[in-house]
Amino acid sequence: MNLSKSAKNLIFRYQAWFQSLQPREDIIKIHVDEVASKVASFYEKVREIIDWREEHLLRKTAVKRVLKRRMFRKKEGEAIAEPLIHELIRAGHFPNDSIPESKITEIQKIIDKYIFIINNAPSPPKEKKGLQFYDWLSGIAACEVEEALAPPIRENALMEYMFEMMKERIEVREGILIKGGMQESEKDTQIYIAVQRALFKLDEPIISYHLLAKWYPEWADLNPEKLQEITQNIYSLWEKIEKALKHSLSEKFYKVCEKYDTPYLILGDVISADPAAAQENLENPEVLENKVKEAYGGRLKKVKARMRRAAIYSTISIFITKVLLSFAVEVPFDKYVTHQYSDLTLGLNILIPPALMFVLILTIKPPSKQNAELVVMEVTKIVYERERTDVYEIRPTPKRGLVLNLIVQGAYLVSFAASFGLIVWGLRQLNFSVLSIIIFLMFVSLISFAGMKIRQRAKELVVEKERESFFFTFVDAFSLPFLRVGRWLSAQWTKYNTLVVLFDSFLDMPFQVFVQFLEHWRSFIKEKKEEIH
Repeated sequence: MNLSKSAKNLIFRYQAWFQSLQPREDIIKIHVDEVASKVASFYEKVREIIDWREEHLLRKTAVKRVLKRRMFRKKEGEAIAEPLIHELIRAGHFPNDSIPESKITEIQKIIDKYIFIINNAPSPPKEKKGLQFYDWLSGIAACEVEEALAPPIRENALMEYMFEMMKERIEVREGILIKGGMQESEKDTQIYIAVQRALFKLDEPIISYHLLAKWYPEWADLNPEKLQEITQNIYSLWEKIEKALKHSLSEKFYKVCEKYDTPYLILGDVISADPAAAQENLENPEVLENKVKEAYGGRLKKVKARMRRAAIYSTISIFITKVLLSFAVEVPFDKYVTHQYSDLTLGLNILIPPALMFVLILTIKPPSKQNAELVVMEVTKIVYERERTDVYEIRPTPKRGLVLNLIVQGAYLVSFAASFGLIVWGLRQLNFSVLSIIIFLMFVSLISFAGMKIRQRAKELVVEKERESFFFTFVDAFSLPFLRVGRWLSAQWTKYNTLVVLFDSFLDMPFQVFVQFLEHWRSFIKEKKEEIH
């Protein structure tokens, strides 16, 4: 069996990635004080618990937070790249002595580009607020800064490989919503977005940055005229990106890519294990099969560890907030307003949501043994040349008639009322106050949504078709209202998490000043000690 040209090219790019990791002694690296770094790293761990994010988004989130704070305080002509990089290294997001000093100039150039856009963009349209624009653009800037500091050579190679494969396999069938068919460029954009969402669970800011880089290949080094042109049209560009991200068929493209992303992840692991011998290993089907099974087992262990971490951090984050909210709002309200305070009610209100998360995680089932065999088969399909390729169809959802639509919507409203009504009735029997019931429902919804996302991530390696049953259909109907509410609340939680606002407003800046003082103080002490002979 012959390797495809795409597979050979993927191996070559992985070998280039491996070469980029080799240390170079002739380059001066950025160093920060180890003691100050330990203090800053501890603070960052506390922040990670309070403002929990998925592991692969932690560094980007930290870059955005630091970038927004420093850009907001930036004085004319002030260089902020160096202190920004120092802060990220101290917080443990990049290893000490790993980033070349030459990166300071590169990062400053990136930051200056976004500051120019912010300072010279036209007044925002009525439907767009200035703070929204600043948040959107700073998110994209954070992604570019992160990728400049740690270029994702391997990840980009695998995403482009899957993108090219999916372009050949995905077919969009015409329907009522697609008159005259879908344009090829529109289809390619949706596949490009879906691959990033499925393969590495990238979020909207990262995908938005990648779309900009795709539409403007010179984005990393814009000349003044092009930068001015983009700045004047930045709001229409923002709208174009949002339109692409919220396309009516985006979820269908995602589901297809999510279903078939496992063989690409495993193939990437196989090549990463030994890039130099990768072509030889892949050309031998028996060797490839053993390597795939080995990589599958290793990734399965990583998925389980990641699920445990996600469960612990998300539960602790919501639990701490729930405790603080209970003692700050619920207890005073129940004691002095409704006079319905009860230790039992307070305990149940605090403990039930984390217990729900524990049950959701505990009931996650690992993939079957048959799934491993299916993964081997799917990997061979994307590695070797084949005369015929699989076709993945995407069809628009059939438009329901008015009567049928009313029936379906009515059934959903009934399930919504039944789900929340049953919980409310049970809480009233336990003498929960109105405020406690509202807060309880909010946290159950948040936990349900977080648990659902974790359960979905646990299926990262599942290729086999899941069995459906009447029982799970009933469970879905009961839980869907909580998931929908939880999804909305989660978006608001990210924006208005009180503890995060508290950290950002009152603790973040003073702490960074303290860490910088500690670093300079230790440097001063070292200098004085060296003067003693």
